[in-house]
Amino acid sequence: MNYRGGRFLAPLLLVTVLVLPAGGCARQSGADQPAEGRPVVAVETIRVEPGLIEETVDVVGALAPKYQADIKSEIMGVVREVYVTEWVRVHKGDRLAMLDQREAQATRDKALAAVELAKANIVQAQVAVRRAEIEYNRILKLRRDGVAAQQSLDDVTTERDAAAARLAAAVAQHQVAVQDEQQARTKLDKTVITAPIDGVVAYRGMSVGDMVGEQGSSKIMFRLMDNRLLDLTVTVPSKEMAKVKVGQPLRFTCDAYPGQTFTGRVMYINPSVNETDRTFKVLAEVPNDPEVLKAGLFVKGRIVTDRRENVLLVPRSALLSWDIKEGQAQVWLAQGNKATSRQVRTGGRQADLVEITSGLEAGEQVVTIGAYNLKSGDKIKRAGSQG
Repeated sequence: MNYRGGRFLAPLLLVTVLVLPAGGCARQSGADQPAEGRPVVAVETIRVEPGLIEETVDVVGALAPKYQADIKSEIMGVVREVYVTEWVRVHKGDRLAMLDQREAQATRDKALAAVELAKANIVQAQVAVRRAEIEYNRILKLRRDGVAAQQSLDDVTTERDAAAARLAAAVAQHQVAVQDEQQARTKLDKTVITAPIDGVVAYRGMSVGDMVGEQGSSKIMFRLMDNRLLDLTVTVPSKEMAKVKVGQPLRFTCDAYPGQTFTGRVMYINPSVNETDRTFKVLAEVPNDPEVLKAGLFVKGRIVTDRRENVLLVPRSALLSWDIKEGQAQVWLAQGNKATSRQVRTGGRQADLVEITSGLEAGEQVVTIGAYNLKSGDKIKRAGSQG
């Protein structure tokens, strides 16, 4: 140690400190950088294969019978007989009930008698015409011979014309009598209530002794339903209008039959849109033989608007950062024992499957489980694979 002028001079030490990152050399991170030293990641994969996809529009609606009849009496009368009860099946033309026929039968008999009288009047008029024609010809011959006077010829001519007029009147009266008889017969026929369609008696609204057919009454006698063909009316958002066409299939389910799917076909599309909720109505026909479905059931379904084959499909779980609006997503591919990310474009969707329009090829293995833990270049171990 040196001492100068009462001062100690300490040696000057130059200390150079080199600060190194923990763990040695720095490594860039990110999905696009290799992940050195990371543990092997267990994943599940699936083989990309061509398949079938159906684009659909979700709908809800209710079933109604295609053919239904509310039966009323066309004439006023008292019920005398009832031949059916509720829940029985009937065929078109079968008797359902009968009203009191006494008044209608008497009117019919009177009309028949009038027809017969009119026929007799025609025969009588025809005889008179023939007699007048003979007399006319006789007087005409005498007149030509100069024996009969002109007055006699004029008289027989007038009688002949009058006889012809009486015959025409008799024919017209007969036509009126026939029409009256037909009207009376129709009224008598209306006292027998028959089924206008095949179906099941869903409702019976009267009994023997009831008065039916009163003017202005809304009371019905029977309601018949034919459930062998049903109408399904569904509501569709107006934004889907361009996709829906007549003839497209409609598949639906209902809570009454869980696990079962039924099929109909679009038959009519309402040309107007509801201004309140911007929806429009679509009517589909549903065959129902055997009659499993019932009118009034609420259903949920899908109208199949497009069907494409040989398109690449992957599970929804394989897509990361999926932008549905733009149709873009990221997937991870299993290439050997390493994982590689790739951007793909998406199309339609069917249940849990998504169409891939570009970015993948058939046969490639896509990670379906474990993708969220991956970084580019990670080593992977396939815990399971499909296809």
